[in-house]
Amino acid sequence: MDFMQQSTLKINGFNNSHCQLKMVNYEAEENSISHETHGLSEKHLVVRRGKPFKLTLWFHWQLWNPHTEYPVLEVFLGNHSDRIIVQISDEQHDRQGWSAKIYPGDIQSKSVTIHICSPVNSPVAQYYLFLHIETMHRSRSTFEVGTFVLLCNPWLKEDPVYMPLKAQREEYIKNDCGILFTGTPQNIHARPWMFGQYEPGVLEACMKLLQVSRWHFNNKEKDYIRRADPIYLSRVICAMVNCEDDLGILMGNWSNDYRDGVSPTEWSSSADILHQWALSNCKPVRYGQCWVFASVLCTVMRVLGVPSRVVTVFNAAHDANSNLIIEENFSSSGEKLPGPKDSTWNFHVWVECWMRRPDLGSAFDGWQVVDPTPQEKSGGIYCCGPCPVVAIHQRFLGASFDTRFIYAAVDADVVRLIIHNGRVLKRTMDTETVGRLICTKSIGSDLLENLTQDYKSKTKPQAAGYGRYSGWRGGQDRPMSRNVRMSGRPTPCLSSSVGNQEDRSILGCSQMSDGEEEMPPGLEVSLSLKGVPTVGESIVLCVTVRNNSSSSRVLMEHVNAQLKEYNRNAQESFWKSHKEECIKAGEVLKLEHSILSSEYESVLADDDIMNVAVVIKDVLTKERFLATQEFNVTSPKITVEIEGGGRIQMKKEYKAHVSFTNTCSSSVNGAVLTVEGSGLLQGKQEARMAILKQDEKIEKTVTIMAAGPGTKVLKATFSHSNNPKAISRTFHKVTVVSA
Repeated sequence: MDFMQQSTLKINGFNNSHCQLKMVNYEAEENSISHETHGLSEKHLVVRRGKPFKLTLWFHWQLWNPHTEYPVLEVFLGNHSDRIIVQISDEQHDRQGWSAKIYPGDIQSKSVTIHICSPVNSPVAQYYLFLHIETMHRSRSTFEVGTFVLLCNPWLKEDPVYMPLKAQREEYIKNDCGILFTGTPQNIHARPWMFGQYEPGVLEACMKLLQVSRWHFNNKEKDYIRRADPIYLSRVICAMVNCEDDLGILMGNWSNDYRDGVSPTEWSSSADILHQWALSNCKPVRYGQCWVFASVLCTVMRVLGVPSRVVTVFNAAHDANSNLIIEENFSSSGEKLPGPKDSTWNFHVWVECWMRRPDLGSAFDGWQVVDPTPQEKSGGIYCCGPCPVVAIHQRFLGASFDTRFIYAAVDADVVRLIIHNGRVLKRTMDTETVGRLICTKSIGSDLLENLTQDYKSKTKPQAAGYGRYSGWRGGQDRPMSRNVRMSGRPTPCLSSSVGNQEDRSILGCSQMSDGEEEMPPGLEVSLSLKGVPTVGESIVLCVTVRNNSSSSRVLMEHVNAQLKEYNRNAQESFWKSHKEECIKAGEVLKLEHSILSSEYESVLADDDIMNVAVVIKDVLTKERFLATQEFNVTSPKITVEIEGGGRIQMKKEYKAHVSFTNTCSSSVNGAVLTVEGSGLLQGKQEARMAILKQDEKIEKTVTIMAAGPGTKVLKATFSHSNNPKAISRTFHKVTVVSA
C-alpha cells in the first residue's frame, strides 16, 4: 500500500455520525523536502522533531459537525500516548509539546489539512497516529491514521544536535558517500565508503536496531523516553554496531581467517551490511574491523539525524591498563617482540557525533568521540563514548564517557625496551609518535582535513599533575611534534641519546638491570626512509649515527625488517643485516641499506605494514641505541576507466575497463583480476592468466548498470598464487543520476 495515501481503518465509533474518514494523504513529497528527509524511506513518512508536518484527511461524506463534534489526534509510542486537541488557528506551534492546527484556508467540504508539530525533545522512534471524532457527550469514533518516523533535527536551534552551518549539515547528515583514510601518516591511503542512508531498507534497519537493543528489551518504556537524548542514543547505537553483548550488527575478526564470512577489507558499503543484518533476523554480519564498525555507526547516526563523521587516528594507542603509557619490546638485534596487551595501532578509525552536553556543561558541546570497535568495556558493555573532543584537548580525563581511554589513544607515551635474556638493556621514551595525525574528509571535497590540533595541545602536561611518570627534566613541558606530511620522506620515528637519565625513571616500567653502566652523553641514532616505498622498487633505509663525544667508537649495527598488520604484533623477520662500523669523534655516519623488491614481494600484501628497527651497540661499553620506523608500501595501481567518465545515468548500460600492470620484479603465477560493485554489477567477474610477466597487463571489461540514483563503488582486486593475499585493491566512485 502506498504510504503517501493510505485507506483508514475504523476502530470503534457511534452509528449516528456522518463523519467517516476515507483516506489520509501524507503529503510525503512536500513533507520530505521541508524536513530534509527526501529519499530516506519509501514505506514511511519521515519527519524531524520540533518542525510542523502536514496531513490531509479525506472523508466519505462530510467533515465533523463543528457544533457537536471535534477532532482529537492521539500519538502512541509504546504504551504512552499524547492527546492533541486539533485547533483552528494561524498561530505558531509551541515546540515544547505536541500541537495540531488547522489553518482557516485548509478546510474543504470533504477534506481538511492538519499541521502537526512534535516537541523538540521527542524520542527518536516510529509513532502510531489515531484520529478521534469526539462529541460533547464523550462518545467518539476512532480511526487509525497510520505511522510516521520521527528523527533528530540538526536544522532546529532548540534541538541538542543543532548544527548551524548549511555546509556542515550537507556533509555530516545528507552526504551518502565518504572517504576513509588508512595506512601510515607518511603514506596515506584514501578509499571511498558508501554510507548509503538513502538505500531502500536502510532507515528501517536503523529503526529495527533500536527495537532489538538490550535497553529496549529490559525496559521498553524507559528506553523510549531516553531516546530523546542524543547522548543516550549514541551509546546505544555504539554498543549495537558490534555484537559482543547483544543482537548487534557486526562481528569483529582480526585473525586473518574469514572463510565463513567476508574479509573486512572487502566491504565498501554500510547499506550492504545493514541489509544483511536485517534480512538474517539480526544475526551478526561477519566480519568487521575498526573502519567498518565506524562507517556503519556513522550511517546509523546520520539516518537518526545526529551529525556524524568518520575520523582516523594514525598511530593510535590501545591503553588497556589506563596508565597512559604503551610499552614496546625489542630484541638486542632489533626484532620487535610480542608485547603486553597494550599496543599501538598504525591507524584506528572512530566516529565523531555532534551534540550538546548538558550533563557536562556548554564548554563540552560539539564533537564527541564515539568508538564502536569492541576493545574495552564501558559501564559493563562494549561501547566507548560519547567523549567530548574538547575534554581530550584540555585533558579533563574524568569527563564522561571514557575520556581517559580515548586521551591515551591520541597522546599516550611509548616506552621502548631493548631486552636480552630477560634483562632490560636500554629504555627510551617517545612522546611524539602516538596520535601523529588525526584526520577526516573535508567538507565538500575528498581532501584530508587535519584535526590533530583539535585533540592535542602544543605541549605535554607536567608529570606531577597527571600521575603519569616522573623524570621530566626540570619539570618542564615537552613540545609536541606537528611535522605531518602525506608523502615524501618520512620523518625519523625516534632518536636515542646516551645518558638520558629521565628515560630510566618511568613509573610502572621494568627497572634497569643490575650492573648496567651509566654512559656519558654523546651518541645519537636515527632511522628514516629514502622516498616513498613502492612495490617493485627497493626500499632504502637511512641510518644516521652522530658521535658527539671526544673519542672514536667501534659499533655493531643490527637492522631488522618485519611485516605486521595495522593493529597486531610484528611477524618473524624476513630481512636482516649485521655489520661492524667505526665512527670518529665528532663524525656523522650515514649508512644506507636496501631491501630488494624480490626480498619482500612474496610476503607483502596490500594492507601490510613494515616494521624496521636498528640497534646500534657500542662494542666497548655494551650500550645499545634503538631507532624504529613503521611504514606501508605503495601497491601497484589498478586502473578503472568508465565509459563517459565517473557520472552515469540510472538504468543505462555502460562499459567499465579495468586493468593491472605487473610492476613486480618478476613474473607471477595464477594472476586474477576481480571486479565487483554492489548496485552496479551482479556478482563478481574475473580475468585470469596462468603467468603474468613483468610489465605485462591483465584486463577485464564489464558492463555496469545502476537501478537507482546515488553514489556507488566499483571495486577491483588483484591477486596471484605466489601470495595468498590480495596485493592490490582499488575502489572507484561512481555517481548515478536520474535519466
